[in-house]
Amino acid sequence: MTSWSIRPAARSISRRLRRAAEALDGFASDGPSSLPAAAALDNYVEGPPSAQNAVDALQGWNMALPPEVGVTAGAGAFYADPRILWALDEFGPLEGRKVLELGPLEASHTYMIEQRRPASLLAVEANRLSFLRCLVVKELLDLKIARFELGNFAPWLETTGRRFDLIVASGVLYHMANPIRLLELLSLRADSVYLWTHYASDEAMPPGDPRRMAFVGEAEVCETHGVSVRCRKRSYWGAWKNSSFCGGLYDLHRWIEKDDILTLLGALGFDDVRTAHDEPDHHNGPAFSIFARRSR
Repeated sequence: MTSWSIRPAARSISRRLRRAAEALDGFASDGPSSLPAAAALDNYVEGPPSAQNAVDALQGWNMALPPEVGVTAGAGAFYADPRILWALDEFGPLEGRKVLELGPLEASHTYMIEQRRPASLLAVEANRLSFLRCLVVKELLDLKIARFELGNFAPWLETTGRRFDLIVASGVLYHMANPIRLLELLSLRADSVYLWTHYASDEAMPPGDPRRMAFVGEAEVCETHGVSVRCRKRSYWGAWKNSSFCGGLYDLHRWIEKDDILTLLGALGFDDVRTAHDEPDHHNGPAFSIFARRSR
C-alpha cells in the first residue's frame, strides 16, 4: 500500500522537473542574451573587483589617496602633509618606537607615520564611518604596522596605563568638549606630542569676523596647574548631519587661546615646545602646529 501511494506524487514531481528542464533548454537554444535582465540587489557590486569599488562602498570621503592607487575619493591630499613631515623630523627616527595617533580620520597621516617604520602604531577613531574608511585605506595602501580601534580615546586615555614614545593628535584638540583634560592626559601617556589645532584669538578674529559665528556664549577661564586658560565654546550648528562630518563626539566643544596652550604645555612638563604653520587667516579659524617634548 505504501509503495503505491508514493507513485502518483513521484510522477507529478517528475513532470514538473521535466517542464523546468524544457524551459531552460529553450533559453539555452536562443543563447545567453535571451535570459531576462536582472538588476543587482542594492548592497551588491555587479562589476569586477576594484579599488574604486572599495572606496565607493562608503560615502563622505574627505581625503584623497596617493595617485598610484588610482581611485577618486576626497579632495585633501594629506598623504603628503608637510605638517606631519615637520613633526616626524622634529621627533627623529621612529624605528623601535611606539606611536599613538588620535583621530586618524581616513588614515592619510597614519600612512605617512607607517613609512617611518615604528615598532607599533595604534590609531583610535570614534567616528564609525571614518573608522571604516581607515580600514579601506589600510587595505588599499597595504598598511602592515598600523592597527585601528573604534572608540572614544578620552576615557581610554584615562584608564589605559599604556605609554607611547610619540602621540600624534592632528585636528583633535579643538574638537574636544574638555581640551584642557586632553592635554593633561597626553602629558601622562607620552614625553613627545604633536598637535595641529585651531585656537581662539580676538586679535586674529576680531568682532565681526564671520569665523566667530560658531562661538556660543562668553569666553571662559579655567585655573589649572597655575595657568589661567581662556576658552571659547563653539557649536557645529548641525554640520554633523553630513556623512563627511569629521568633528568631535559632542556638539559643544572649546577652542583655547594660543598662548594658553603653550603655557599649559610648559606647566605639564614639556620643556621643549616648538611651533610652526601658524595661519591666523585660516578659513576655518586661526591654527598652528605644536611639537612638544619632555626632555630627560
